[in-house]
Amino acid sequence: MKTIAEIAHEIVAREGGFTNDPDDPGGATNYGVTIGTLRRLGLDLNGDGEVSEADVQAISAADAEAIFIKHYFEAANLAVLPVPLQATVFDMYVNAGGGAIRILQRLLTEMGHNLAVDGVLGPQTAAAASAAFAKAPDHFVDAYGIARRNYYYSIADTRPQSRKYARRNSDGGKGGWIKRAEEFISPRFHLTEAQHRARVAAWG
Repeated sequence: MKTIAEIAHEIVAREGGFTNDPDDPGGATNYGVTIGTLRRLGLDLNGDGEVSEADVQAISAADAEAIFIKHYFEAANLAVLPVPLQATVFDMYVNAGGGAIRILQRLLTEMGHNLAVDGVLGPQTAAAASAAFAKAPDHFVDAYGIARRNYYYSIADTRPQSRKYARRNSDGGKGGWIKRAEEFISPRFHLTEAQHRARVAAWG
């Protein structure tokens, strides 16, 4: 099983370098760390007295890994989850914050657990996740990954600016969001290209 440091390293590699896409609500981002995150944490990396895009550009891969481990994995208490589930929830937490926990909570409620869908990984959610994993150890991680994939599609359904992240503009194939979710889903549950194209056909 991979260590948390190894998982963080893979997340940073997956996120890539500096971008400032006007269609991305996160704004200026480097290695997955947004300007909003730097401001929330008060990280003035260049010491000029303000947290700005220049600080985002100054983030190193090592900085990003440290931020993700301390302020995402540890702060969100992800270590209480079943170990095989931690990598996909950690990756999603970097991508969607508390939305990663809400996806888990909605999945658990669909499985019959009585939980508040509040994005907080408390004792009840942790216990429900452990129970669900114990009942279906060969399928629960896939179920979460599929829920992630559905979440990405649902965002693109309602926000046309985000469709380029779920569907490649060049040929209509799977975009980065869908590929990212499927990295944590067993190949037998990946969508075929035909299934993906059918799912996004209504987007025009």
